[in-house]
Amino acid sequence: MVTRLGVRALNRATLARQFLLTRADVPVLDAVAQLGGLQAQEPQEPIVGLWSRLRGFDPATLSELLVDRKVVRTHLMRRTVHLVTAADALAWRSRHDAMLRQRMLGVYRRDLDGIDLDELAAAAVDVMADGEPRAMGELGRVLVERWPQVAPRVLGEAAVAALVPMVQLPPRGVWGQTAGVQNVPLAAWLGRAADPPAAEGSDPVGEQLVRRYLAAFGPAATADLRAWSGLAGLPAAVAAVREELVSFRDERGRELLDLPDAPRPDPDTPAPVRFLPAFDNAVLGYDDRSRIIDREHRGLSVAGERVVLVDGRVAATWTTEADTVVVTPLRRFSRVDRVDVTEEGRELASLLSGGEHHRVRVAASGR
Repeated sequence: MVTRLGVRALNRATLARQFLLTRADVPVLDAVAQLGGLQAQEPQEPIVGLWSRLRGFDPATLSELLVDRKVVRTHLMRRTVHLVTAADALAWRSRHDAMLRQRMLGVYRRDLDGIDLDELAAAAVDVMADGEPRAMGELGRVLVERWPQVAPRVLGEAAVAALVPMVQLPPRGVWGQTAGVQNVPLAAWLGRAADPPAAEGSDPVGEQLVRRYLAAFGPAATADLRAWSGLAGLPAAVAAVREELVSFRDERGRELLDLPDAPRPDPDTPAPVRFLPAFDNAVLGYDDRSRIIDREHRGLSVAGERVVLVDGRVAATWTTEADTVVVTPLRRFSRVDRVDVTEEGRELASLLSGGEHHRVRVAASGR
């Protein structure tokens, strides 16, 4: 008989694998790899995500990894900017190429009607061959000389976000610095091109993605895997590794797959208050997000709201006003909840202010 896992059991499994049940004492590079990357279109947000997950986290360490080319900011899963290890960027990029093109065309198909995308990609590579970093718009303004019927913005975005593997250069993403996006080819920045696509009929990268996803997010359904990666469910890869996996059912009867030795804590394991950044993958990494956020609040995650976990679930949003962390509950807090949120909020305020302030304000009631 297949074991059924309730929402709370799934919640605790997610928290454990996302380092949100107990702060982990692991190197930052290893944490980025374990998490399968962090969504990072807002350049400073991964700092909060890692601070909430790692014991003694120093933002300067992540900044050094960016400058030293050990982690990179690049368009990858779901065609969004992710912070991933250099090794994962090289290994995973080719497997995402078709998806990146399809999602880009979903937005710009009419604009690019009649344009040979391979020709456009080659032209972009030629422009970038001089080694100069360029913003999307700057690259587009060069490419428009060849395709004057297309807006420069469209040409630049198509090239940078889909057709040519690129990375966003630091100081973009460096803690405490504000910088526009400057792109260079992934191959130039890391010293070699992304791994080539696998031979027809095999999908070793897809199989790795299944295992890596389950390690960071499982137990999960194939629809959840698709929602995280943007890839079309990876059915062949799932089939290839299925004998390695264990199977469960959720309360809706969906099949959930998992690695046999991955942590699945007791549902009654206490979960501490945690502050999550905008677009955190602990929420966005699923098709069915009910394990961590109530359905009526699902839209908060895609709107870029920063959220607070109380007892493992999204219970508030947070923002900053001057030197104060401001928490707005989504439900009524108990006295203990309010104390715990305030204490964690003070620590976050200290991080954001460089230790100068510990101010936090919690609204009186849910909205």
